Amino acid sequence: MARDTAMAAANLGLPATVAACLFDLDGVLTRTAEQHARAWKQVFEERGIPFDAVADYDAYVDGKPRVDGVRSFLSARHIDAPPELVDQIAARKDEIFTEIIHRDGVRTYEGSVRYVQAAREAGLRLAVVTSSKHCTQVLRAAGLDGRFDAQVDGNVIDERHLPGKPAPDTYIEAGRMLGVEPEAAAVYEDALAGVEAGRAGRFGLVVGVDRVGQADALRQHGADVVVSDLAELMRRRRS
Repeated sequence: MARDTAMAAANLGLPATVAACLFDLDGVLTRTAEQHARAWKQVFEERGIPFDAVADYDAYVDGKPRVDGVRSFLSARHIDAPPELVDQIAARKDEIFTEIIHRDGVRTYEGSVRYVQAAREAGLRLAVVTSSKHCTQVLRAAGLDGRFDAQVDGNVIDERHLPGKPAPDTYIEAGRMLGVEPEAAAVYEDALAGVEAGRAGRFGLVVGVDRVGQADALRQHGADVVVSDLAELMRRRRS
């Protein structure tokens, strides 16, 4: 059985010691990162604050809980961020994002869907880890509900008072829910804060998913391997 598991891991581009896969949602499984970026751009520009949907999104808000993203971006622009303002911006961003996904729907990355299915068939344990409070809604809209053994989302983060990425706590909690230690789990992330979390948690493998041409930055922040699509991992065998 151990040999079968090791072979299955190798076919997925994983070390033989990995028994669980921990996936970020937005930008790894679903194309909702683009929709989040649009929502962030709209909410800040409603207040007259320019926001670059690529550079600012990647640097300040991607992968973080909403309020942390607001504070990070405002701090970078040297704008005071009292709690009331932070909460107002975070709530408005959530409202805009919800409107966008209701209007446009949710699309997936086909290579990621194939990879998740292959990992399930290989008998690996799977979790989705995201700061989004809409994880269940997004998974359902994307046709991915029922494919994961555990889910750590914005609601769980609040309930269990977990620090968001780049702290490793959300991924560590997902591993705990699956019954595996960090060294026996792989993390899949497109966000710089997310790969930092994977490195900080000392996970067995940190996979950076480069959707916006930031492969070098993903490596610098902690990715062990960088791919543009998870399907690429199924064409690699690890020694």
